[in-house]
Amino acid sequence: MILKEIRNIFHKELDDIYCKEEVDSFFYILTGEYIGMPRLALSLQPQFTITKEEEQPLFEALAKLKLEEPIQYILGKTEFYGLSFRSNEHTLIPRPETEELVSWVISQQRPTNIPLNILDIGTGSGCIAISIAKNLPNAKVFGLEVSAEALKVATENAIMNGVNVQFIQSDILNRSNWNFSTTFLDENFNFDIIVSNPPYVRYLEKAEMKNNVLNFEPGLALFVEDDDPLIFYRTIAEFATKYLNNEGQLFFEINQYLGKEMVVLLEDFNFEHIEIKNDIFGNARMLKASKNFI
Repeated sequence: MILKEIRNIFHKELDDIYCKEEVDSFFYILTGEYIGMPRLALSLQPQFTITKEEEQPLFEALAKLKLEEPIQYILGKTEFYGLSFRSNEHTLIPRPETEELVSWVISQQRPTNIPLNILDIGTGSGCIAISIAKNLPNAKVFGLEVSAEALKVATENAIMNGVNVQFIQSDILNRSNWNFSTTFLDENFNFDIIVSNPPYVRYLEKAEMKNNVLNFEPGLALFVEDDDPLIFYRTIAEFATKYLNNEGQLFFEINQYLGKEMVVLLEDFNFEHIEIKNDIFGNARMLKASKNFI
């Protein structure tokens, strides 16, 4: 079949679900992945024909796109902070605003050879921890995650990107597990930086979300109860009072609607220099605080 005809089929089947530009993007991503032809080459060869065997993965992907499955899950991979990551239904698809959080963490560190201990809580695919480890070679990076399936993906991603991140399976909400650091280091071990993109979407906000998120991405990593939306932040802040070094930094991705509540929460735990930063879309999405306890 002529590839241009398949593109027309994509538009016929998907234009009622996605915008036309997005359908084109899907088509060219898939042809690049499965056929190995860049968009420009296809434009220069409008009569380019592929075999039945080559058609099959394109039409299989089309069927999944009609169900609104994210293309990152269809391909089994995604890009984040200039790196490639495996992605599947056990891990959230990394967002651009999370890249901004990583950039903020990295930019706040002085160029020095002084070792840093960094903990990423709720590491998922490992995208935050791995990106930091790749860009801060003086850092010893750890990733904490409750899901064993997500940790399998994170471990593969660390190997694929050539970094050493120590992953730990543990539930941060279970305070009896908080001594996990003493099991692999020593009882005086603390972190210089704690970063987290925990679940923060309230169930009442589901109506604002698209089907490709609701129907495919892991709810465990997304949602919190409406009556206690800051449960992870409060728990992590409490953890940080014990296991973050003095003058250490705490970084969060946050719910854009709960910025003021986050500031109050961290002030209650005596954190200082609390700063909220907007993402590229103008939403209050990142927060930094410092520990300076006497």
